[in-house]
Amino acid sequence: MPILAAETSIYPDDLLSHSAHGLDSAWWALYTKPRQEKSLARQLLKARIPFFLPLVPRARLYRGSRRESYVPLFTGYLFLCGTDEQRLASLTTNRVVQAIPVKNAAELVEDLKQIERLIASRAPLTVEKRLLPGQHVRIRAGALAGLEGTILFRRRESRLLVVVRFLQQGVSVDLDDFMLERID
Repeated sequence: MPILAAETSIYPDDLLSHSAHGLDSAWWALYTKPRQEKSLARQLLKARIPFFLPLVPRARLYRGSRRESYVPLFTGYLFLCGTDEQRLASLTTNRVVQAIPVKNAAELVEDLKQIERLIASRAPLTVEKRLLPGQHVRIRAGALAGLEGTILFRRRESRLLVVVRFLQQGVSVDLDDFMLERID
């Protein structure tokens, strides 16, 4: 049973499917004050400012019973796509420490699309803070077919790492070798 129901994590729903967001729109990674990501998302939704906040379910034991809540995948970050006026509006919420401009918006959008697919698959994800060099691969079959990433080897497990290059962070998922094909 969730402590709180899932909230809106993307506005508008088709934000990541747009090929062009308007000539005056740009992407920013908003670095928030501690534990302010969801509050900022609520304020941006109310102001109708386009954003993406990747949220994942986390189970915790609370007084002997299992509870599920939704937490930000990348602690402290929310992605905003909008005009300079919308960026300034986000800064006036007193929840943002820094608005980091994204130089390669197309690359960020592709990375965020893959993150969104991984979240939708409900696979258990692990945030990877250190990006280790490894083999670039593509998933051949299954619900995640077509996703690309880098293989990590940890504790005898094969993990696919999908990276948000802009943040130098990523998420990983356990996979079997037979599901992967090498990309040269």
